Amino acid sequence: MKKDFRNRKDYEKAMFNLMQPLKKYYSPGRALMLIGQNAAHYGARTAGLEGFGRLLWGLVPLWAGGTNSPLDEIILEGIAHGTDRNHPEYWGDYGDGEQAYVEMASLAYGLLMTPDKVWKPLSEQEKKNFQDWLLQINTHKISDNNWLFFRVLVNCGLRNVGGEYSLPQLEADLNRVDDFYLGDGWYSDGLTKQRDYYIAFAMHFYGLLYAGLMEKKDPERSRIYRERAAEFARSFIYWFGDRGEALPYGRSLTYRFAQGCFWSALAFSGTEALPWGVIKGILNRHMRWWFSQPIFDAEGKLTLGYRYPNLHMCEGYNSSQSPYWALKSFAVLALPEEHPFWQAEELPLPRLEAVKVLPHAGMIIQREKDGYVTALTSGQYAEWEPVHTAEKYEKFAYSSYFGFQVPRSARGISQAAPDNMLAFLRDGYYFIRRKCIEVRCTQDSIWSKWSPMEGVEVETVLQPEGIGHIRRHVIRSDRSYTAVEGGFPLPWTEQKELYQDCAQGRAAVSGSAGSSRIELRQGTAEGVCVFCEANVNLMHSRTILPYLIYQIPAGVTEITVYVEGVPGK
Repeated sequence: MKKDFRNRKDYEKAMFNLMQPLKKYYSPGRALMLIGQNAAHYGARTAGLEGFGRLLWGLVPLWAGGTNSPLDEIILEGIAHGTDRNHPEYWGDYGDGEQAYVEMASLAYGLLMTPDKVWKPLSEQEKKNFQDWLLQINTHKISDNNWLFFRVLVNCGLRNVGGEYSLPQLEADLNRVDDFYLGDGWYSDGLTKQRDYYIAFAMHFYGLLYAGLMEKKDPERSRIYRERAAEFARSFIYWFGDRGEALPYGRSLTYRFAQGCFWSALAFSGTEALPWGVIKGILNRHMRWWFSQPIFDAEGKLTLGYRYPNLHMCEGYNSSQSPYWALKSFAVLALPEEHPFWQAEELPLPRLEAVKVLPHAGMIIQREKDGYVTALTSGQYAEWEPVHTAEKYEKFAYSSYFGFQVPRSARGISQAAPDNMLAFLRDGYYFIRRKCIEVRCTQDSIWSKWSPMEGVEVETVLQPEGIGHIRRHVIRSDRSYTAVEGGFPLPWTEQKELYQDCAQGRAAVSGSAGSSRIELRQGTAEGVCVFCEANVNLMHSRTILPYLIYQIPAGVTEITVYVEGVPGK
């Protein structure tokens, strides 16, 4: 697999490498593409549409840049058959909130950018079929969040090819998106407390596509989207490490290098939020980092997981085809060779603050001299609670080196694996912070109030200190409990390489992959290290977790700890 990303030709070669193993997985009628047996909560036909559509996020800009692909005829045939209700591979008629509306966006991308490839060669009847199939999105309810942009793209795409569309629906959706704008470049993904990668690879990505493609028809809104994205870039840059890796945080992490598509969309829309060389450097390093990780199977197909194949961390809406949403980062292929993005010399990250407060995200970002990133965080919450919501949003800290862990069960510390969490033991199960009751984010700390279960309330303050951070807890409990608090999970290859230092009030472990420790500053605790169940960590398949054991009496208990993780060289 192509691992070097420095110029346009490198991106083009990588796109061809990604396409190469997929051709044999298309259905006889070419409308469906299924590459594995892993199921999602939607049916197999929609999963096949997902595979067909998501490849277009890379193919469309490739075509727009003037390059054909080995899949061109397949795509055209698939559109004709998938939208023909008399064909056995018809994609379907839908109700409210269907997954198929997500995949319509990639087809609309083609209508907007490359109608010569996906529209003009169709017969008049095939065009009508295609139009009618897409128009279903205008007659049903969809999620009141980033999904509104799918309908925006469909209506803009149909308008671009002279098809039927709804201007009132288009205006209503664009106006509704504005209701989610928080200021300083930040949106929420709907009226929620969720401020994760969907702000970058959905809200801003689609807004920047709109700005780049609809500027002549809607110059004012296009200007606003560019200005918001430029503001957001000055915050979002803090989520990226010096080597190109991004902070693992939130849901949909199996989309992997979609984390970088915001930077690609900036270039596509002509938004020089930072010098072109800086934007190019962020995207290039990000792609090089991802393509150097074991994220492909033996055929070269993207797998489910994060840094390595891992079904355990995936959400119920992740089918085998889902990871190809990552191809959105190839939007830069639409730019000609002479574009300033391609002509710019790749630059490193600019000098960034060692500690940066991102109040809209409820984060304090720490960046050490080694270039890795840690986010202290409180307050985000995905109301519909996808799998492992608490672990993906509610830990005290997230690291671009150590990653984070999702439990195999809530029984036993090795399976619960509560890194950077305070967990209370009751009836054999560990209870953790699932959401915050209140949050205050200041220039030097984040305060939160939360309750892991009835009868226990905790106030927690997170504060950076040196290369680590301080956690202060005030615990009010109705009876006595045993509780544990984890530090950063340390990766390992062989157990004999590790040195453990555990005693009253401290737990530490070190090895070739670095070191991790948690140390008591106030209170009483016993220090322990545990080998976690394999594959609970998104970044590393084997980890050991230092943690403290507390005996919490009824009443009020105050605890202060210092936590740090130091990456290996």
